[in-house]
Order: sequence, then C-alpha cells, then structure tokens
Amino acid sequence: MMLRKQSAMSQPKLVSAAMLAIGDELLSGRTKDKNIGHLADVLTLAGIDLKEVRIVADEEEAIVEALNALRQRYTYVFTSGGIGPTHDDITADAVSKAFGLPCVHDEKAMVMMAEMYARRGLEFTEARQRMARMPQGAEHIPNAVSTAPGFRVENVYVMAGVPQVFQAMVEEVVKTLVGGVKVLSHAIACPYGEGEIGTALAAVQKEHPETSIGSYPRYDGTKGFHTELVVRARSEEVLKAAVLAVEKMIASIRPSTTVLEA
Repeated sequence: MMLRKQSAMSQPKLVSAAMLAIGDELLSGRTKDKNIGHLADVLTLAGIDLKEVRIVADEEEAIVEALNALRQRYTYVFTSGGIGPTHDDITADAVSKAFGLPCVHDEKAMVMMAEMYARRGLEFTEARQRMARMPQGAEHIPNAVSTAPGFRVENVYVMAGVPQVFQAMVEEVVKTLVGGVKVLSHAIACPYGEGEIGTALAAVQKEHPETSIGSYPRYDGTKGFHTELVVRARSEEVLKAAVLAVEKMIASIRPSTTVLEA
C-alpha cells in the first residue's frame, strides 16, 4: 500500500516566538520577572509557540547578539525592559544597531509625550525625551498606561519592562499577530509517582510522536507522590488517541511498595 505524504496545505501552521528580557536588575535578583509568564499565556491562546527565553544584562553587545540570533530563528521576537529615561536604558540603541538603523527621537512620539507632560504640568525633560527614541522608521506600539510607546521593527516587538505597561502593550500587539493552530491539552490525574510510570510513559510518548506529554509530580503528605500528566496536541483526533493510551498505561501499572518514590 502506498503511503501518501501529507500535503503542505494540510500541515498544521506552526508559528514560533522568543522573548528577550533585558535588565541588570533581573540577573541580580532585585527584580522578579512577571512578564515571561504573561507573554507565554497570551501567545498560547493565540496559537503561537514561545520556544525560547533569554535574559541579558544592560549591555549593548549582549542585546545585539541575542536579538540577531533570535530574530533569524523565530517568527516573532518580543523584548521587555530598557526603554526608560535613564542612562542604562539602552534597548533602543541596541535594536537600532542590530538592524543597522539610526536611533532617533521619533517626531510623533515626541509630540504625544510633550502633550502628555504638559497636561500633567510636568517638564518634558531631556531624560524623559529619551523614551521617544527608537530606530528610524519603527512602528509604534501604543501604551495605554503611560503614553511612551514601544516599537516594532520587522518581526521584533520592543516593549517596556514595567509589568503593567508591558501587559498593556502585549494586549495591543497580539491583535496584529498571525497565529497558528492552537494547542489542545488534556490533564490526567495519575495516582503514581514518576518513578512508577517513567518507562511506560516514555513508551506512550514514543508511540504518539505528534503529541507532547508533560509529567508534573505532586506530593501529598498522606498519600505520598502522585503525578499530573498533561497531553498536548494540535489535533483533536491525535489528542484523544494519546489520552486513551495514557489512561490504559495508568490502569496497567502495578505499584511498588515504595509509596514515597518521586
């Protein structure tokens, strides 16, 4: 019997992304990142796979190197941090260098921000004007919280590090993205620890290569270790087949007497 190759039209559309979190404060532990998880949640709902996250210091060459690597590899790249008013906010300069573009005070951003500070009775200082700097020709990302825009160059989206502002920008950006086939998932409660099911679960995964099966150990003080298994796939049919196989695997397990095995 001849096996027919799946046509390109019938292949699931896979859209990938990476995130580049920028800031010395993230690496020193002074600031605990809240943006990675939020972006992952939003992208998952949009059918976009967040495949890689990097955290780099406020160093131009490190930002340029990471950005150039990621933007070649993934459909979208999202950055957070380093577009504020202080001397160490160098993301705009680094992105400009990565794309070989001049970093300029964007005219539209300057007008918006000057008007905002005037309404608040504040001086539009040189430091505040730094937040209007971006690569020449960049497209604005609206900022509903504090006006100063993020920006996009090609497939790179540059956003603030402050979680409230980052989330507002992501809300604007996600409307413009082309998503892929959304990932379906099904959680299965397993009464055994990973040590009991590891080999059998690996066999199930091998038999269902179009799925991803995650194993998440849990501990109950009275019952010992148990596991939550999560099956993910982009096809309902594929998902159901793998879930059935996992359920059969669980039913076939003969637990050892070592209840507290992880």
